[in-house]
Amino acid sequence: MHAARTPLITPLIALALLAGVCACLSLPSVPPLAIALPVAAGGAVLAWRWPSRRWVGALLLGAGLAGLHAIHALVLQLPAHPERQDATLDVRIVDLPRVEPLRTVFEAEVERDPQERLEGRRLRLSWYARGNAAPPILRAGERWRFALRLRAPRGLRNPGAADGEMHAFADRLTALGYVADGERVGPSTGLQGWRDATSLRIERAVDGPSSRFVRALALGDTRGLTDDDWTRLRADGLTHLIAISGFHVGMVASVAALLVRALWWLLPALARRLPARIAMAMAGVGGALVYAAASGFSMPTVRTLLMIAVVALARGTRRSIGMPQALAMAAVPMLLIDPLCVLSAGFWLSFAGVAWLLWCMPLATSPVRDLLRAQGVATVGLLPLTVVLFGQASLAGPVANLVAVPWWSLVVAPLSVAGVALDAVHPVAGAAAWRLAARCFELAWPLFERLADSPLSLWYLPEASGVAVVLALLGAAWCLMPRGTPGRALGVLLWLPLLWPDRHAPADGDAEVTAIDVGQGLSVLVRTRTHSLLYDMGPAVPEGFDAGERAVVPVLHARGVRRLDRMMVSHADLDHIGGLDAVRREIRADALFAPDGAGVQDARPCLAGSSWSWDGVRFRVLHPPPYFPYLANEASCVLRIETRHGAVLLTGDIGEAIEARLVAMQSAALRVDAVFVPHHGSRHSSSQAFVRATGARLAIVSAGHSNRFRHPNRQVVERWQTAGARVIDTADAGAVTLRSGPGGIVASGRREARPRLWDAARRATADAGLSYRRD
Repeated sequence: MHAARTPLITPLIALALLAGVCACLSLPSVPPLAIALPVAAGGAVLAWRWPSRRWVGALLLGAGLAGLHAIHALVLQLPAHPERQDATLDVRIVDLPRVEPLRTVFEAEVERDPQERLEGRRLRLSWYARGNAAPPILRAGERWRFALRLRAPRGLRNPGAADGEMHAFADRLTALGYVADGERVGPSTGLQGWRDATSLRIERAVDGPSSRFVRALALGDTRGLTDDDWTRLRADGLTHLIAISGFHVGMVASVAALLVRALWWLLPALARRLPARIAMAMAGVGGALVYAAASGFSMPTVRTLLMIAVVALARGTRRSIGMPQALAMAAVPMLLIDPLCVLSAGFWLSFAGVAWLLWCMPLATSPVRDLLRAQGVATVGLLPLTVVLFGQASLAGPVANLVAVPWWSLVVAPLSVAGVALDAVHPVAGAAAWRLAARCFELAWPLFERLADSPLSLWYLPEASGVAVVLALLGAAWCLMPRGTPGRALGVLLWLPLLWPDRHAPADGDAEVTAIDVGQGLSVLVRTRTHSLLYDMGPAVPEGFDAGERAVVPVLHARGVRRLDRMMVSHADLDHIGGLDAVRREIRADALFAPDGAGVQDARPCLAGSSWSWDGVRFRVLHPPPYFPYLANEASCVLRIETRHGAVLLTGDIGEAIEARLVAMQSAALRVDAVFVPHHGSRHSSSQAFVRATGARLAIVSAGHSNRFRHPNRQVVERWQTAGARVIDTADAGAVTLRSGPGGIVASGRREARPRLWDAARRATADAGLSYRRD
């Protein structure tokens, strides 16, 4: 009898399940199948048979399920070798294709594979322009036969930057690739096809730039938003509103329930067949389901849909259910169905936001007071998570949200959604609703643009430790305690390790040199105790990848660099200078140096013989000498960094001719502890004499994984290793950090220093006894 009265799902059960999932996913490698399966089964049995300690079973169940899902997600991925695979597949486009200047990016599900390996798998593909021929227009829901070049999911690994491998793992992507050729074999159909067609109708109905925002609010289609739009939204703390959020789903459910209530009031006879409360609950769930489907079942919409379904079930069965219980009943199914959802920032922000409001908000008093209090609670409660998830905070967010929350959520979004509903009945009325939504949006957008450009915009913070995050969350809870709690204001002190963290700056006479993982290119951040230098800025390609934006700037923010004392461009090749504009937009630099004749705007000449000292660290330029003609690679700036515990040499892309010149004229200056291997390890660099002259113990190669130049050359690597150097490649190690100290210069790679479960993909699946091919 006691077991029957014990609720199967409670807030404690939800927290225990979440803790188990997080504990498993924080492991450096995937648990073997022989461990994950018994843990999950044992947890399920304990949770069912031991009501008084059900949370223990939930904890084990969460850990075991996360392990099983992790194993499955890694089994789905292509093997790392061979590095590229060709395949001809029949696929269906399953999301809204994103059109960029020189490519179209989309996800597709394999429907037919002649080799029967990839059927049912999900791919992320790019179709690049060739010459003057743009890719054909692709629509969601279409079926194509593609000739593809595929590779296993892989991304850059840098401090403070997005982890592409994590997202591929969480999304169960099998491979990344590009289209060599394609033939359309089926029209656009299904839910995604309807979303794509409706988005196109909104674009045609609404003139002007606000059309892209109406599409985002109506359908969750953010393809039209530019980089400037996202920058302003982040600066104003409004990204949670511009795409479909849980609030919008709740709004649609409420409207659907009210419409049914009005119908039952007009036609009382309907109550004889179905009670009004049950009809309203069913209508609310139905409206939420339809709108969540229209948005592509994004994380916030699914969470809200589950909560609405729980509340509707309680109302329909005349049972009272509190909001904490409803929140738990929404979280548990999500975690049971997809434990990897905890890798999404949206999971934490959506559930944490609701939890903070439930704990801190009193019963309704007045709309204005409740709005102000809710905004204050969300700002204080979610700030620690925002900092740790995005490395930034918006000081303008509370102000912008006071306007945007009521205006966008109660005016612009309802009109956008109404347009979708009306479009199915009367296209002219739908278009009118969309145009009205656009006009209402345009009334407030100039205010948000001014706020984004003000000093109140984004505040970037260095990468935080786990301890700092925990302390900040405890501080937020303390600050939000009820009135009369002693020392509430002192909770702010617990935020200090997060908001003003230790930058781990080197001591006087020492330096930190970080080879940023930029793919096939080079960018190196050098920090002394109070100064910073950036040597090269990585590649940028017309197809859309800009290492300055995606890798270099995040590393600068993560390292707490708000201003650069100097930037130095080794030479003007695109794989070294491509990210310069992105860095300039975000970070102020006091001076810029480049080889004379390189054509770098506002740059001073980089000349051999120039030197300076920062905090006891000496910097000396070894090449090019005055009057040296600009010869691209051979004109690269060569920089020696000398600390009290060792020296580092940055070489750019010099080849054997310049190496021989340096060996002949400055052999003493070449003697270092660590060297950046010239020209990414090209076979035309790293001559035997140069390698011997450096005497380096560490040789750092900055190259892209499986790059088309086959850098680093195998013979070059062997030459450095034979000379006694440890060769570290950013393609394998991620960002590589060199730190000088009493023990000399020590190197650490990002992947080794912070191992992730999905890094061990191939090893874990092999250990689990699983193969790539399906039997």
